[in-house]
Amino acid sequence: MIKKLETELKLRGFANNTIKTYLNHNKLFLDYIKKQPEEIIEDDIKEYFADLTSKNLSSKTISLKISALKFLYDDILKKNVVNIKTPKTSKQIPEVLTKEEIIKLIDAAKNDKSKLIIRFLYSTGLRVSELTNLKINDINLENRESWVRGGKGGKDRFFQVPHSLVEDLKKYILTLPEEEKYLFPGKNNTITPRNIQKIVENAAKKAGLNKKVSPHKLRHSYATHLLDEGVDIRLIQELLGHASISTTQIYTHVSNKQLKKVKSPLDTLE
Repeated sequence: MIKKLETELKLRGFANNTIKTYLNHNKLFLDYIKKQPEEIIEDDIKEYFADLTSKNLSSKTISLKISALKFLYDDILKKNVVNIKTPKTSKQIPEVLTKEEIIKLIDAAKNDKSKLIIRFLYSTGLRVSELTNLKINDINLENRESWVRGGKGGKDRFFQVPHSLVEDLKKYILTLPEEEKYLFPGKNNTITPRNIQKIVENAAKKAGLNKKVSPHKLRHSYATHLLDEGVDIRLIQELLGHASISTTQIYTHVSNKQLKKVKSPLDTLE
């Protein structure tokens, strides 16, 4: 049944990370309940989630578990036994780096390739998975028009390479084998997300930044700094590849620079 679940997830175009997550949560449930999937009833589901309440799991993790089980038992097996309400997830305001901290981070990177990766992440707002899968053919350095292929939700997305990266990227690409497909290759076709995380973390440590710095924090910083510069939030939504504007609106809580520009109506009277 787990194999059938994996096949169904692939056929419906779920991302690899989502497939792994759904399979893992379903395996954990079956290990706990010690029954075959066909034998599962609603009380088994309730017992499992009641037990999870003592484990201090985040609402996001609980929601993922519900979605994973619901996909197998309600969507595939049509049992309609996952009748657990999804908990409200708290939207935390993302911590971002200042522009000065970004400069320190880039300067602290150990070599030119590491610097290029950090600059690319910050200047485009790409997710790590999008960067690792980026192919040379998807980048047009002459007109700076580039594409993320099959991003989150399986969608293609336009992004623009900044002027300041064009020449460095041209020089870097010339160092790659002529037959190379990926912009940042690794041992198994492409560099791994974990390697990129290490590059960013090591640079942050060397730079002496007193924050937990990750590739995703560079994406947050990109969005916030665009908002600071007055870029319309709907354009930022498109650039980040957010399906909903509500996801992008979290950055409005971070960008105090825009709030400071607002004049009180009293000032206009006086």
